[in-house]
Amino acid sequence: MLPVPTRSLALMLGLALLVAGCSQSGGSSSSGTGKPAGQAAASDAAAAQDLDTYRQLVRIHNDEMATTFGEKIVHDYPGSAAAKEVQESLPEISERYHENAEKNRLAGLWLYQVSPMAGGTQSTAVIYNSQPVDEKVRMVLRRHTQWGQNAFLFGSGKGFVCKATCTLPAVVDGKAMGIKAFAPPSGEPALMISDDKAFIALLKKAQKISLTVTPKDSGRSEELVYEVGGFDPAKWLPLPKAKK
Repeated sequence: MLPVPTRSLALMLGLALLVAGCSQSGGSSSSGTGKPAGQAAASDAAAAQDLDTYRQLVRIHNDEMATTFGEKIVHDYPGSAAAKEVQESLPEISERYHENAEKNRLAGLWLYQVSPMAGGTQSTAVIYNSQPVDEKVRMVLRRHTQWGQNAFLFGSGKGFVCKATCTLPAVVDGKAMGIKAFAPPSGEPALMISDDKAFIALLKKAQKISLTVTPKDSGRSEELVYEVGGFDPAKWLPLPKAKK
């Protein structure tokens, strides 16, 4: 075998190194992520920007937007340093946000009002049934300067089936019971709760109350579901007693 000249050997080694370098840069990916270097850098920059926004939202206690951005980071940049940092605080923030959102939803179901009524003044707290959606019946807590305090259901049409007095099948936070009621002599489409004080005390501690009634129009029993957990007694304003 003929010896290879030194100059030729050096040239061959240089070409081999050049080919190897080109192969590594063209055939492999950046940081083992499977993305080209430019794309990986852009992704890292976007993750860093979203993370900075997330940190600011956490700092100002905006749980709703922090939850949204946090979930976006975890979804869009899985396994990244940004996602790992977010996952340390996101569960607590998300839980707090959803709890507060539910509290606000329940509170928003109630309407409080003070207004003139039949020669006096009344203070009311009103909530509509959540189910069934096609049959809306108001549950009303009322204080009136002349009539005193009442709790009643107010529907539409011909009102409800109730001969003088009746017992409404009820479920309060999963516990079955009966609640006595009576139809108003005025003929309004309402059912007056017989023991308003006991009912209101029960309502203040409850989250959900279901009452089964029979509308005269349909003659079919219906279970009315009221999500009462957002009731705020402080917003149901007391009234001065009527002057004699």
